[in-house]
Parts: sequence; structure tokens; C-alpha cells
Amino acid sequence: MPDDTQIGGPAGRFPVTRGSLLAAARSSDSDERQRALGTLIAAYWKPVYKYIRLRWQKDNDGAKDLTQEFFVRLLEKDFLDSYDPARARLRTFLRVCVDRFISNQEKAAQRQKRGSNQQILSLDFETAEGELRQVEIPSPENMDDFFAHEWARSVFSLAVKRLQDECFAHGKHIHFQLFQLYDIEEGGKELTYAQVAERFGIKPSDATNYLAYARREFRRIVLDQLREMTASEEEFRREARGLLGVEVS
Repeated sequence: MPDDTQIGGPAGRFPVTRGSLLAAARSSDSDERQRALGTLIAAYWKPVYKYIRLRWQKDNDGAKDLTQEFFVRLLEKDFLDSYDPARARLRTFLRVCVDRFISNQEKAAQRQKRGSNQQILSLDFETAEGELRQVEIPSPENMDDFFAHEWARSVFSLAVKRLQDECFAHGKHIHFQLFQLYDIEEGGKELTYAQVAERFGIKPSDATNYLAYARREFRRIVLDQLREMTASEEEFRREARGLLGVEVS
């Protein structure tokens, strides 16, 4: 799938909010609503873009325009007012909203073509396009699973970046580098702890403890993000079980 444009700025940095995403998104406080929607956009824009590219067979520019427009409407309209956590997961609801939005756009033929260098939201489409070229194109009946998989990838990517920022801020560079070596690149699995310790100039026991610390913090961050990105405690527990295989209270 060719990268037929070079549009796309730096990855957006959206503020986050604690507590129920749904409650915050429906808050009468405009700042609270914006923070909640920013959290939602950070987690969902890549899955939405990739889903539009494949499910709706849009080219790079068309998918960018539709992704931008979908989230602009999400910011401006009360999309989440009709969401019922008892009926579906939030990610399922949003995927259905994407389908409905694009279907309506095509039927009405009312989408305004935006200039090729115009951005509404700061989204790194080039990175998303590069990731898309590395995935196997799913069959139409597997598009739901594809969207869920890309959402999980987005959650984990955000968590890795947050872990890196936190480790570096606290002078724990080696902790993150060990995590990167073992759990992201997976090259460390071929090495003994003694070999890894020698590479980083630390004791083997430190290598074990540093890696355990990074993994524990990564799990905490993922759970924190899931609490921010889900609409109910039940959905949070289901997503935590699905992504991490853990039961949480």
C-alpha cells in the first residue's frame, strides 16, 4: 500500500484525565470534556485511520481527511451521549460510529475536500501508514478483530512512551533500556542476565531487579490508561483481562 502523500505532523500530545472517561466526556465543564476527548483521540486515532484505509478502501489522503473529520465531529457533537456501556464496549461503539459516519458521508456526498497540507488535529499519519504496510490485510469478516488489535497496539505504544518518559525523568535509563531489550526488541531473551549485566555495566542481580521494576511500572501504566480510556468498571476489567491477562478489582 503506497504512501501517496507526505502529510502528517508530529504525534499529538493530548492531556489525560482521571476517573471515568464517559463521565468526563459528558461533563458540563468544557475543559474536562476536552481532556477526556483528548485521551480518547490519543488512543483511537490510529485504529480509526487504519480501519478506514482497509475497511472502506480509502487512499492515504481520503483516510486522513475522514479521520480528521470524524474526530472533529466527535469534539463538536454529542456522539457519546447515545453510548450505553451495558450494550457494548466503547471501542465497539466508536467503530460503529465510524462506519455510520463514512456511510452517511458517501450517501450524502457532502464531505468537503480539504487542502493537502491542511491539518486540523496534529496526528502522525506517516507513522500510522508505515505501520499499516507491515500488517497483513484482514478479510472483511475479520475487520472487527483488526480494529481491536490496532486499539491494543495503540494502548501499548502509549504505555511504552509514558514508561520511557517516567524512567528518564527519574534517572532510570537502564531500567527502560532493559525493558526495551527484553520485551520490545526481544533480543535480550537470547542473552543471560550475566551477559546483559556486563553489557550495561551492572550486577546480574541489578539486571533482574531493573527489568522487574520496568515490567511492573509498565503494567501499572497500562492499567492507568485503561481506566482513563474505558467507560465503566466492568469494561475496564474486561479490557485488563484481555490485554494483560489479569483480574483487577
